[in-house]
Amino acid sequence: MIATTMELISAADAADELGEMILQSETAIKYRDCYKLLYTNESVKRKIFAFSRLKDHYEDVQRFGRYHPDYKKIMMETRQAKREMDMDEHVAAFRRAETELQQLLDDVSLIIARSVSDQVKVPGAGSVFSSACGSCGSSESGGSCGCSA
Repeated sequence: MIATTMELISAADAADELGEMILQSETAIKYRDCYKLLYTNESVKRKIFAFSRLKDHYEDVQRFGRYHPDYKKIMMETRQAKREMDMDEHVAAFRRAETELQQLLDDVSLIIARSVSDQVKVPGAGSVFSSACGSCGSSESGGSCGCSA
């Protein structure tokens, strides 16, 4: 019983250390920097706010679909606001940094899972180390999702 407790404590310490390593990685630092820029730049904040406001209105319109009197207008305005927001260099940089951080976390998760067993299901399709789709857990013959890894 004491040995099991010590193993759990050791595993928790190792997980804390790994978490700290990830937090101090270049990828995580870049993500945090991009995130800060996203919410401190007034121009970007205005674009995000405008899109959020239109998105809320869009969701209200979606309940009625084409039968809503402002359907076309709201659809067009929402798309334009999203495009304007997405084309902002700070938003694009944040999305790239977010994708890179997610890829790092997916890769670490896969390495940990595969060190336990090849049969462990790992979230995060598209991992560099993954030979399966990421959701079925089968790396041999494909799984229930139909992948042919």
